[in-house]
Amino acid sequence: MLAGIYIPKLPQYAEYKNQMQRPHVVVVKLGTSVLTGGTDKLDKAHMVELVRQCCELKKQGYQVVLVSSGAVAAGREQLITPCGRSLIEKQMLAAIGQGQLIHIWQSLFALYGVNVGQMLLTRADVEDRERYLNARDTLNALLAHNVVPIINENDAVATAEIKVGDNDNLSALVAILANAEKLLLLTDQEGLFTGDPRSDANATLINEVSHINDELRELAGGSGTTLGTGGMATKLQAADIARRAGVEVIIAKGAGKNVILNCMADKLPGTRFLKLTAPKDGRKKWLLAGPKSTGQLVIDDGASLALKERGASLLAKGVKSVRGQFERGDVIEVVTSQGRCIAKGLVNFNHQEIDQIKGCHSSQITELLAFAPSSEVIHRDDMILL
Repeated sequence: MLAGIYIPKLPQYAEYKNQMQRPHVVVVKLGTSVLTGGTDKLDKAHMVELVRQCCELKKQGYQVVLVSSGAVAAGREQLITPCGRSLIEKQMLAAIGQGQLIHIWQSLFALYGVNVGQMLLTRADVEDRERYLNARDTLNALLAHNVVPIINENDAVATAEIKVGDNDNLSALVAILANAEKLLLLTDQEGLFTGDPRSDANATLINEVSHINDELRELAGGSGTTLGTGGMATKLQAADIARRAGVEVIIAKGAGKNVILNCMADKLPGTRFLKLTAPKDGRKKWLLAGPKSTGQLVIDDGASLALKERGASLLAKGVKSVRGQFERGDVIEVVTSQGRCIAKGLVNFNHQEIDQIKGCHSSQITELLAFAPSSEVIHRDDMILL
């Protein structure tokens, strides 16, 4: 009531706001090696156990999102004739197995009276801002109705995603979409080791990671099995994306007893990646989650310091060179003279325009271009630091 005027509540907005503030969302990523137990068939007995733990989490007040691999393995199990491992054959197997996989999940969760909903995503669904928002709204609606989303890469049409094991990275993007509290990456290893435990007897488990550097990236190896497509390298990428968005990440062995419940209770051997302070702005979260960069700007040391220490916008004066071709509004990377990427954001000029104004003072932009859409090359509100 304001000055005698009644202002009605907006239930849709209120519901949407509550969804955005929903606490205790947990994203569980299940790799192919976890779902098959290292064989060429789905281990349904273990899948039952994983479902039981997810339903127990729901009883404890958590919302659960599953990012499930296994479509290719499920398809291979259904196919009568032998099949190779080429990209097109993997896509064919995914097309066969995806329906079978979601049917199994649906049947198992139904034992506990829990409904599931399937979402098939590709990288394009998070790179495009509008599609990203649509995917986020669908995910929020499923959670608001107490449905467990079962999410997978759309392997039947995706190409590069199958080759690089993007379900790891997809799970990080889903964690951002769902505004999750934790991301559990369950695999065939107990976590990140100081060496390859399969060949190095002296390798020890790294219990906690607060900073991801080049040394850690070198420790991450390739895929441990022939069935899956991800390895520790993609899990490290996923952990880095998610923790920057304020999501705690745990890598643990999926075959362990009560692995999901123990991860949540901090009782399990595994590698924990501490979360960083999340950006509050939705557009900055989208920058973390989705779009690939179309170009790069190389900046000088003064500009690098201003961005990192003072949270400043990137000005033309600090730009040394331009790499790639891009248009105004594209997402580009900001790199130092040493080649380290320190930020990415939405650029206010195309590559040709920046090439003309690089190294110049902001007051000279209008004179050089005959127009000035902005005094900043990338405004700090449209940029995230990496």
